[in-house]
Amino acid sequence: MDNMVDSLNNAYQEFVAAAANVLETKESSGAQKTPATDAALENFKQKWELFRVACDQAEEFVESIKQRIGSECLVDEATGSMAGKSGQSTGLPPISAVRLEQMSKAVRWLVIELQNGSGNAGGAAHAHPSAPFDARFSEDAAQ
Repeated sequence: MDNMVDSLNNAYQEFVAAAANVLETKESSGAQKTPATDAALENFKQKWELFRVACDQAEEFVESIKQRIGSECLVDEATGSMAGKSGQSTGLPPISAVRLEQMSKAVRWLVIELQNGSGNAGGAAHAHPSAPFDARFSEDAAQ
């Protein structure tokens, strides 16, 4: 994470320096277009693009961390490992992390099938073979 912050900070500093250079070059040329102002503008464009890339990478990193934290919280909540720590209970019986992963895979496959247009019109959900339903669980026995 420190590398991401350093990269973003460096790109920002270079972008600001390039902007200042454009202003200084334009002022020294009497606001006339010269090869020096063109070079300063081109450098500014390059630094702007590098800064945008660094921002995009930082945003992707933040999103991946948010997803990971959300997944960890979901697993903690579903397995009941947070109930003892916080003193709160959702009233739902905890499920195993393995079971949660099976259900998550089944949902992902259904989403992929729907995105590919292969969802069936009857609304019946069929899990992917890698995420079979387990008859030991009451919610699966009804399937």
